[in-house]
Amino acid sequence: MSKTGGCCKSLLHFVFDYETNKTLVVTSLGVGCFFRLGQLAVILYAVGYVLMVQKAYQQTDTVMSTVTTKVKGFAFTNTSDMDPHFWDVADYVIPPQGGDSFFVLTNMVITPNQTQSRCLELPSPSSTCVDDCDCIEGYNDPRGNGIRTGLCENYSTTARTCEVLSWCPLEIDTNLPQNPLLAAAENFTVLIKNSVTYPKFNYHMRNLLPQINSSYLKRCEFNRMTDPDCPIFRLKQIVSEAGEDFQDMAVKGGILGIIIDWSCDLDWWAGKCVPKYSFRRLDNKNPTNNVAPGFNFRFAKYFKTPNAEETRTLIKAYGIRFDILVFGTAGKFGIVPTIVGLGAGLSFLTLVPLVADVFMLTCARKRHLYNRHKVTYLNEDADTEAMSMGTSYGTQ
Repeated sequence: MSKTGGCCKSLLHFVFDYETNKTLVVTSLGVGCFFRLGQLAVILYAVGYVLMVQKAYQQTDTVMSTVTTKVKGFAFTNTSDMDPHFWDVADYVIPPQGGDSFFVLTNMVITPNQTQSRCLELPSPSSTCVDDCDCIEGYNDPRGNGIRTGLCENYSTTARTCEVLSWCPLEIDTNLPQNPLLAAAENFTVLIKNSVTYPKFNYHMRNLLPQINSSYLKRCEFNRMTDPDCPIFRLKQIVSEAGEDFQDMAVKGGILGIIIDWSCDLDWWAGKCVPKYSFRRLDNKNPTNNVAPGFNFRFAKYFKTPNAEETRTLIKAYGIRFDILVFGTAGKFGIVPTIVGLGAGLSFLTLVPLVADVFMLTCARKRHLYNRHKVTYLNEDADTEAMSMGTSYGTQ
């Protein structure tokens, strides 16, 4: 019975006894300095780094953007492959309505006077044949240029290929000029008009800054050092700032990114919000793996002969596609993020006493004295009287 009563008393003490922390005041200059320096470091981190450097006092919004472009420039070509030709923006900018991407033609393979007729396939592993049995009538080879007629003919003295129904003569795209046909395109210019908004703050801005007027636009050209606010860019400079040579890139084409950064601080004391421009090549230029390099596509111009026969000029266009990439984040003071950021930073103050205890008990000169007073072991024999005066649960 006594054993059961002792267990009950132990359980009652475990459940209802209240424990409180023991406060130990240490009059040590070293420990005190360590503790206060820890608190100071946390406050500097919360206020200096979290709030000021990371700007945790701001609410943020992501930019919404629209872009229009207008390319200008002229070129004249006179080569053995084509008649003398004057080129303006309607000829070399595809499509004519430039948005956040525009293409400038720099080189091409031209196949003129094509008509829908029968001709021999170009020699390749899939088009060569020995006799008509190798050319299945009606077969459409995805790697070929037309629909097979079932005939195998002599393409040359050394090769026989299948006859196809197609636009003839077929394009021979291996005859690409090694010097870009429109080398003068490096002197073309592009006007970029970019409007942005931050809907959360009802803030609107465009890269034609308030001080820019029509007379300024007629004479300005972007220069990072002398004229960084001008929205008119010379194509050669864009390619050069991306670390490329325009004439080399113009042979087979490529893709360049015009990056506009609208990261802004909208607080009244932060100053004006202006765009920052940068340029880089986006397509992969790997000298050890140059399969299908550059950028190209095909389009055709159609004509009618006096005999009402439809003909076309096929153009395989090589050039540089410019992608305009707009991004940015704006911040502005807000009371809620300020409280949250400050509270998150100051929460580290709870760790300072723990670190100070570790320092006091392990590194301080009088650490043995501090250990004796910090941790108290009760001696049941010495504290019998004190124990008998404590709260007792149960019947007297």
